[in-house]
Amino acid sequence: MTTLRAFTCDDLFKFNNINLDPLTETYGIPFYLQYLAHWPEYFIVAEAPGGELMGYIMGKAEGSVAREEWHGHVTALSVAPEFRRLGLAGKLMELLEEISERKGGFFVDLFVRVSNQVAVNMYKQLGYSVYRTVIEYYSASNGEPDEDAYDMRKALSRDAEKKSIVPLPHPVRPEDIE
Repeated sequence: MTTLRAFTCDDLFKFNNINLDPLTETYGIPFYLQYLAHWPEYFIVAEAPGGELMGYIMGKAEGSVAREEWHGHVTALSVAPEFRRLGLAGKLMELLEEISERKGGFFVDLFVRVSNQVAVNMYKQLGYSVYRTVIEYYSASNGEPDEDAYDMRKALSRDAEKKSIVPLPHPVRPEDIE
């Protein structure tokens, strides 16, 4: 039986099987520790019965309450290839949405590569929609051009009128994102 639990420092030494996926954004250990220290409730791991890590979600709460922009943000969501298509990503997203709901968020957002249609379609099935396109959000390597991202959002109950998910009519650049 899969266990969903809080991510711990020890997990940093056990999640290479998840992070080696080329579509998974990886960060330095201090970045993960910062999230673990500031938003521990938003850092959740799925663990197999034998102790192997199956996937994780890492996020945070951010934005302005006054401008109705207080929200949950998905920084990273990844499931190891051998554990995909089991519904783990959906369950991890659901947990992050519940936490954001309890914290009074108006919406949950995330960024995803435009080329990652499998992920884009999964997020759409989970109720997310494209809010805007961010030009050259992802840095490329090997001389390839930078890649655009979709900023996808899902309104929470606090945004009863769903104002937070009305799509922007034009793309933005990374420096225009608050």
